[in-house]
Amino acid sequence: MPESLSAAAYADRLVAALAAAGVTDLIVCPGSRSQAIALAAARASRDGLLDLHVRIDERSAAFLALGLARETGMPAAIVVTSGTALANLHPAMLEAHHSDVPVIAITADRPAELQGVRANQTTRQPGIFGEGARIVLDVGADALHDPEGDAVMAVRSALGWREPEHAGHTEPGPVQLNIAFREPLSGGEPAIGEPVERVERPPMSTAALLPADGTVVIAGADAGESAVDVAEILGAPLIAEPTSRARFGPSLVQHAREVIGQLGGEVRRVVVLGHPTLSRAVTGLIRRPDVEVVTIGRAHQDNVRGTGRSTVLSGRVVVEELTEETETAGRAWTQRWVSAGRAIAAERDRETAPDSDLTRADYARAELAEGRTPITRRELVAQVWDRTWPHDRLVVAASRLIRELDDVAGPKAVTARANRGLAGIDGTVSTASGIAIAHARSGSPGLTRLLIGDLALLHDAGGLHVPPGEERPRLQIVVGNDRGGSLFTLLEVAASAHPGDFERVQRTPHDIDLEHLAAAYGWPYERVTDRAGLRRALSQSRPGIIEAVLEAEVEGAPDAQR
Repeated sequence: MPESLSAAAYADRLVAALAAAGVTDLIVCPGSRSQAIALAAARASRDGLLDLHVRIDERSAAFLALGLARETGMPAAIVVTSGTALANLHPAMLEAHHSDVPVIAITADRPAELQGVRANQTTRQPGIFGEGARIVLDVGADALHDPEGDAVMAVRSALGWREPEHAGHTEPGPVQLNIAFREPLSGGEPAIGEPVERVERPPMSTAALLPADGTVVIAGADAGESAVDVAEILGAPLIAEPTSRARFGPSLVQHAREVIGQLGGEVRRVVVLGHPTLSRAVTGLIRRPDVEVVTIGRAHQDNVRGTGRSTVLSGRVVVEELTEETETAGRAWTQRWVSAGRAIAAERDRETAPDSDLTRADYARAELAEGRTPITRRELVAQVWDRTWPHDRLVVAASRLIRELDDVAGPKAVTARANRGLAGIDGTVSTASGIAIAHARSGSPGLTRLLIGDLALLHDAGGLHVPPGEERPRLQIVVGNDRGGSLFTLLEVAASAHPGDFERVQRTPHDIDLEHLAAAYGWPYERVTDRAGLRRALSQSRPGIIEAVLEAEVEGAPDAQR
């Protein structure tokens, strides 16, 4: 058996191999046991091999890696020390698992002789993420022989390659690379290893889909633009969530929740892409026992399951050629859904349009009065959507605002993203920061905008911290502040619980001054209280925090689902 490499030599070769295999971003958190990899990453960054990001808090750092990987499509690696450090990665690893995002958690460990003797910062690390890791590569301190092979295996597994000894998922996802190091933990001359080739995504298989009467295509989060093509080829209406990246095209149904109420009884099959989570009307349709569910996704898809006949198709969908009769019927079926949605949109536009009989002076006064009115959630999300363009990025937190957006967002080819795998509010600022950094690095002139509620912002307040000398994200954070968790007022518990108990343990009010929070972390800040102020703030495409003070609770908000 070859002699085990030193910690420093193994780390140098591992980091170089990760970069050569396709890892463009590596995030480092402070720690002793992981110092060899951290120092190797710093040298690789100086040499231009990869982009290095340093963060203090492991949980925020892991979501930063998640955002970078979401935007680039390539694995982002995060390096942490032993003990509780890696436990803080678990939320982001779970989100990456359920969203099929390639993240590599490099967890430094203690050698075998320190296990089971209550040594400091020592616990059972391999497999700590459970099903939240596609595979676990456990490299003992006596097995530091092949850093290039370990790096390539980690990247291949994160990108969805199925190795014979690791059967299972075939979509990208998180990987744990657990490495035990003995002292000395750093030092020595830089080591150079064997050349490594870049790892690409595995080839995509094809799956045949037959046309069928009464078909509706549902595009959930991360469905992608292919959902638009599938709907058009099938001759089926398209119901697309705002973070599906498929909220456009001739088959798109506006105000789908209401249209399902009108026409949903005629549906006999739904074709699902992505992860639909926002509407009870949609999930109710999927779960109807008389509706066939065809899911386009990985073989172990666990996000969508009907109660009737369910099928999972993996790979690129090929639709069999439609007959003239089937094509005509599909166009008529789709047109009914599209027309119903447009009729609802037109009615809402009439309700909000100013009186056309006003004189010019009265019209101007009405416009001025409208600008001075308080900001509603609906107005906030509508303005953010209207001011986001295809070259921009929009990140939406898992809060009440995304449900409002689903109800009002019109047809538009916007790249909108959200952590909808588990739909948690944690890590949203950090995820958006990763997306913003990668988006700016691509050379796009667009801005990354984060639409977030106050509780989600506070939950990841540490994500606002960018250490001196680190790249600051080009990120505009738009906070809808109603001083608590108003989402819960839409749930049944709001009507059944004691009002004081509900306010305390569900709505969880706060009195935090967001201006002081922004100042503490060095972010430009603006507070707006009316519609005119919001329009003015959003018209300035610059990084910072915009606090939009929301008016009191209003009736008629979209349904909530947890």
